[in-house]
Amino acid sequence: MSRWVEIAFDCLPLRSVARLDAPIDASPKLAEKFLRIKAAFERHGSFNTYYLHNANAIFHLTNDPHIGLIEFRFEGTVFTDPGDLRPLRSDLRISLEKEDCDWLNQGVVDWFHETVRQGVMVEFARYIQAGDLQRTRERLARMEQTMEEQKGFVGMYL
Repeated sequence: MSRWVEIAFDCLPLRSVARLDAPIDASPKLAEKFLRIKAAFERHGSFNTYYLHNANAIFHLTNDPHIGLIEFRFEGTVFTDPGDLRPLRSDLRISLEKEDCDWLNQGVVDWFHETVRQGVMVEFARYIQAGDLQRTRERLARMEQTMEEQKGFVGMYL
């Protein structure tokens, strides 16, 4: 363990969302995710908005890996400035996933919800600085160009 806080997420630029309905053969869990993405798109729009999913935040409160771990799951939207250079705010749904912390109480959990929000903003800024956001935008532009050239067919299993 080299970090006190571990934050991981997948990032979907909402401007890249081409369709808002789930495929007919989507699993119920995937269909629910499509509904959440659709709701974020309708609520926040697609300009400078990024949907974070498959995301978690793990806090290590002691130096023993078996005592003092608190893990949260989160999903939602991060908003950036017009140049996509820094995150401005977020709209996240956060839930306690698991914990190994006998002294944990609801007040502490509530405080950690805000700590998750602050931590996500720091990690999203690092994500931008690392160039991951730019690489994602370039990949999406290549996919859009390929779709236009091939009249919408990119290939199976993409």
